[in-house]
Amino acid sequence: MKIVSVMTTHASGGAEFAAVELLDALAARGHDVLMLSNQPGIGRGTAVRVEPVDLGPKLAVRTWRRLVLGMPQLVRGIHRALVDAGPFDVLLVHYKKEQLLAGLLSRRVAPRVVWAEWGPVPFPLRKGLPRALYLAAARRASAVMAISEGTRRSVREVGVPDEKVAVVPNVMRADELAFSAEGRARVRERLGIPADAFVVGCISRFHPKKRNDVVVDATVALDDPSVHLVLAGDGETEDELRRHAAPLGDRFHVVPTPGDDVADVLSAFDVSVFCPSPTEGAPRAVILAMLAGRACVSTGAEGVHDLIPPDGGHILAPENDVAALRTVLAGYRDDPELRARHGAVAAAAAVATYDRDVVAARAEGVLAGVTA
Repeated sequence: MKIVSVMTTHASGGAEFAAVELLDALAARGHDVLMLSNQPGIGRGTAVRVEPVDLGPKLAVRTWRRLVLGMPQLVRGIHRALVDAGPFDVLLVHYKKEQLLAGLLSRRVAPRVVWAEWGPVPFPLRKGLPRALYLAAARRASAVMAISEGTRRSVREVGVPDEKVAVVPNVMRADELAFSAEGRARVRERLGIPADAFVVGCISRFHPKKRNDVVVDATVALDDPSVHLVLAGDGETEDELRRHAAPLGDRFHVVPTPGDDVADVLSAFDVSVFCPSPTEGAPRAVILAMLAGRACVSTGAEGVHDLIPPDGGHILAPENDVAALRTVLAGYRDDPELRARHGAVAAAAAVATYDRDVVAARAEGVLAGVTA
């Protein structure tokens, strides 16, 4: 089948990577896939073709008025892009703006629409007029692919019929993301971390909604000269995190968001900590760490309550508790067998759930059901 996907954004993160990986996996199964995006490099290194489309800013509290005023122009823009891309079997849309726009398209242009939901329905869309608009657009969707069980539940609770919503997890190249002893040594040498050091790692956006200060403060509280902390990412709270980490001195390391070297970076960790925002789908940072055989700790349950297996890590309760995280980290530091055992359980669970072929087959089933 031919699948046209629309994803416009001004920042590349987990959802963007996940969307491209899903399309690339479908292409590997023989489907014709095309991404319409304002990010020309979004499909780099994959079989996903990318054509340009500009649909204005992302839907947000500060932009909705401008988008409403420009809606006729935006509808014409997506209409022209889809006519040029056609004919196709399925239109796959990812973000709220594109979902709302797809609801206004004629069936002649987009006969079948499928949504990909990468996280729980945002709180502003769960009540009042925004909820009514969301549900009106959802009536145009033949199916909704939710990234996790928690996301599926939130979509149903807003009012989308249960039979429309299916869980389709993140696509992961499991064979390329396993633990690498060589990668571990290479990254540690580059950062000046001793081979026998205990390394706490965190891959995240540095954003106020992400409580990365908790992992920094808990690592500082260990007060152990053999412990290093690696934060991988970027964002507006970096300076604040550096202030929190000042007591660690040269045992604190900030590196860019990993790309092709993500398995090496994760292999350099002994434990991977995730600090969720109030609305998380199925965080790739956690799944990547699981595939690399790392024991995983989340400072809250959002997005991970059905992701981290009981014997593959910890989910803190109460959430964002520095003392509780310190205790968990100390337990892993003092018990290498425990972290190895938890890492092995996490890796097995991740491969069984997120391997590329497994997820692509599930997505293919949803799309085939729509086109039947």
